[in-house]
Amino acid sequence: MSYRVRGLDPAPFRHLYGLGEAELAGYGAQRRIADVRPGFPDRIEVRDAEPGESLLLLNHIHQRADSPYRASHAIFVREGAETPLDLLDALPEALLVRPISLRGFDDAGMMVEADLAEGSGLGPAIERLLANRAVAYLHAHYARPGCYAALIARA
Repeated sequence: MSYRVRGLDPAPFRHLYGLGEAELAGYGAQRRIADVRPGFPDRIEVRDAEPGESLLLLNHIHQRADSPYRASHAIFVREGAETPLDLLDALPEALLVRPISLRGFDDAGMMVEADLAEGSGLGPAIERLLANRAVAYLHAHYARPGCYAALIARA
């Protein structure tokens, strides 16, 4: 089964790039500087920031469905990131080096499947969940901090 992994659109975050700390605080955001790799996974490019790169830590609504599963959580966005990840039948390193919680949602935004996978087991888990025709899309979450990572859908 063919699938596509997508990062977030940078448009909703661009107005935050380069703002001062006080201005960021007005948006409920903070600037962080990566000091280890892996450790600061950007959600646009779906890659770990290199030490020294600047990221914004902010709350993001990743599940907008009008259902009990509507959800938001803290995410990192690399300051200046412009090109969202769009991979076909491949997985970015940031997903492969961490345990990933996969959550399968139907068209109404209700969770109908879920799994936990890691490393080489992630691709087969994605394919298994997407084989369920009731699953319209998957959300990948970094399992340990529990943060939204990427959208995965049939290609």
